[in-house]
Parts: sequence; C-alpha cells; structure tokens
Amino acid sequence: MGVATVELRGRHAILTAMGDKTRVSSTTRIAASPEAVYALVSDLPRMGEWSPENTGGQWVGGATGPAKGAKFKGTNANGKKKWSTMVTVTDASTPRRFAFSTVLGPKTFAEWSYEITPIDGGTACEVTETWVDGRGPVASTIGKVISGVGDRVAHTKSMIDTTLARLRATAESQAK
Repeated sequence: MGVATVELRGRHAILTAMGDKTRVSSTTRIAASPEAVYALVSDLPRMGEWSPENTGGQWVGGATGPAKGAKFKGTNANGKKKWSTMVTVTDASTPRRFAFSTVLGPKTFAEWSYEITPIDGGTACEVTETWVDGRGPVASTIGKVISGVGDRVAHTKSMIDTTLARLRATAESQAK
C-alpha cells in the first residue's frame, strides 16, 4: 500500500487512494516574500496564532529555533480536549521548505510540511501546507479519544485551510 492524497485548491478537494497513509494538502498565494512567510511558518511557538488546533508550545532539548533535528513540544486543543505532542524538525531549508514530524519513540505519527514557491519575482509566493497521517489504526482510535476528532482527514482539511488563510492575513499585513 502507499499514500492517499487529498489536494485542496480553492474549494476543490481531490482524494486519491494509494494505500495506508493519507496526505492532505492545500495551497494559497500570499502577497509577501518567501523569506517573510518562512519566518512565520518556522516560528512554531507562534503557530497557535494561525492554527485552529495548535495553541503554541516551546522549543526543547536546547533548541532555540528552527533547525534540522530541533525538537519542539507543541500544545493543542479541541474544545475541552487538550494534549501535547513532540515534534522534530526534518527540513529547515530557508526560505523554501519547513517540515517537522510528530513522533513518539520510533513511531512517526504525522508529517507536516510547508513548501514555499516564489512568484512575481519573489515579491509573493505560493505556500502549500501538507499533512501525512502515519498513525495506523490503533493510534487513530486512541487519537479520537484524546483529541475528540472523529474524522481526522476532514478535520485536518478544514484546519489547513484556516491556518493558511490566517497565515496569509498576517504575512500580508506585515508586508505593507
């Protein structure tokens, strides 16, 4: 088995079944430089400003900012449900790509990435946020209890759209 893909462009969603993992992506255009957008998405303590589920967190293990291998303890909430996650930065390619994985021991439960493509001579960019579900059936069941989210794919599609819209508003207001 491989990966199922959900691509969101505007209001359209495409799901392609390719196996036991699910990939959800959405792309938006932001009227700000790739460097400015990268600075926002890689500032994980601020992610709670844009994400409807993440509420922030802190760098741990001596990390002070985004770098490959840096660890971050994220805090999350959905209604009255609250939980934390440990993530490891897997790619910090300024200003093109920022990615991290949610891990517990040797198991990767989710992979998150932001691909930033310059457009309009670098004065704007397209940003694609992607989530790859690596939980498996047991962790998915436990996740429903912890987070209160029954349909993680639909919930994540909505969250990514909201995150990108809020990110766009912040980046564009700072670019003025």
